[in-house]
Amino acid sequence: FGPVDIQAFRQGSYRRRIEGMIPQAEVVFLDEIFKANSAILNSLLTLLNARRYTHGTESLRVPLISLYAASNEVPTDEALSAVFDRFLLRVRCDYLDSYHFRGLLQKGMNLEARTMAEDEGQARKVATAAELLAVQRRFGDLFTASEEFMATFKGLVFQIRSEGVGLSDRRVVKLLKLFAASAIFDGRTQVNDADFFILRHVWNTPEQEDLLQEIVGPVLDRWYEQHPDQARIGATPTSLKDLLEELKVIRETLTGSEVLSDMQLFSQLRNLGDIKAALQRMHDNPAAQRMVGEVDKLLETMFASSRFV
Repeated sequence: FGPVDIQAFRQGSYRRRIEGMIPQAEVVFLDEIFKANSAILNSLLTLLNARRYTHGTESLRVPLISLYAASNEVPTDEALSAVFDRFLLRVRCDYLDSYHFRGLLQKGMNLEARTMAEDEGQARKVATAAELLAVQRRFGDLFTASEEFMATFKGLVFQIRSEGVGLSDRRVVKLLKLFAASAIFDGRTQVNDADFFILRHVWNTPEQEDLLQEIVGPVLDRWYEQHPDQARIGATPTSLKDLLEELKVIRETLTGSEVLSDMQLFSQLRNLGDIKAALQRMHDNPAAQRMVGEVDKLLETMFASSRFV
């Protein structure tokens, strides 16, 4: 929130120098948020709830639009539950699948090169704060949902709660804004069942991720079966070329003359499973579906070998 204003403190007023700090920010990212002390978290809670910040004897309206945070641990302390509940979505960052490895290295090298350059240049502007605010103000006009959508949403919420995943009424209401945002990014003016992918990220502990997938997955699968021309929202973009290159490397490794350890062998087989799953998600790509058969043949060959007898 800024350093203490020493001059004001000497005059008997406890204030902070907030220039360029959170109280004046529109979009905020906080790293290791749950390492903050209780005083900071309480101020943050007021800021998130009411968009206000107590500055000495004044209560200032803050221009905050969105706040993002990162943490290496999920809070278990009840004292942190109120702040944690204000974050609608929880997304776990895991290691990338093997077929994204080449892209990871290339993008990482490009980022390092830009960082070390004398003139990094400005980041590409995606949207201005004014544009984001304009969209927010039109939420009532932009959000249109059918009775069927709301009925499905209600059913999913109560099923999630019945499985022991806490989902407060506050978050349920706020999730409607995220459904609308999902539809807008997908070029639609009305939400549909494809937007329920958001509910996979309302967990309170990482162990609940699989449970949410079991609840939400069938609804999404049914939608895409009925609308085969629609690409899955929220899926990580995957290049068929990258998949085929990775498949070639795995095939050469598994069928080569070098003897693999059990750990190496099972690692490659797991990678094959990941590639097959990624190919199967490309429903409208005939080449991808043909490669699913190639993966199956390779798996059958390996399981028929003496290593698995």
